[in-house]
Amino acid sequence: MAVKKAKDGVRVGLRGHAGVAVAVMLAASVVALLVFGVAAQGPSTSIDDVLAKGRSAPAPAFSLSVLARGDWQPVDYPSLPRALEDGTLSMGELGGAPVVLNFWASWCVPCAQEAPALERAWRAARPRHILFLGLNMQDLTDDARAFLRRFGASYPMVRDPTNATSRRYGATGIPETFFIDRSGRVVGHIVGVVDAAQLKAGELAADSGRVGTTSQGGARSLAR
Repeated sequence: MAVKKAKDGVRVGLRGHAGVAVAVMLAASVVALLVFGVAAQGPSTSIDDVLAKGRSAPAPAFSLSVLARGDWQPVDYPSLPRALEDGTLSMGELGGAPVVLNFWASWCVPCAQEAPALERAWRAARPRHILFLGLNMQDLTDDARAFLRRFGASYPMVRDPTNATSRRYGATGIPETFFIDRSGRVVGHIVGVVDAAQLKAGELAADSGRVGTTSQGGARSLAR
């Protein structure tokens, strides 16, 4: 009988150890999934990492609904009329133009601060065929259009109701501005409100393909 009890005790002990091992494995799996989920949802840093090495980075692709067609001459950007006919615009349809891509939202106070400077810079850049493109994110359509009317913004705008596009670009808040050359590569990035001097330098980089840096601008709001 004593031997039987000892054997039973061994069996119970083995089952106990096995249960602990399974529990540890399950806990480790949950932690791994949580870490993966945070990493998957977090913004990419690849563009800034590449710019820090003095190289340009491919501009992440997008295809988004058009919020506003803007006021521009079709002869300056031949591909845009065709691209905008279906109410969407993609990165591949920008016609090889240098692009100033600005992420913004109507609820973002710093975005309102920089809006007049962006409009002035756009009007000055149009004769040189540099395209300004606003990317409205995490916003209500009516609020976004009211913002455009308030500031008289006249360059094309697209809309992402989420922050998926901004995460691919590595933006962690708004406003943020990316400068993209004729071959579709990012050559500069401003975090926060951009001023006239930064816009001018970014436009020149986009027009020439000369690689700039990631620079700090003024205030910004965190993405929602």
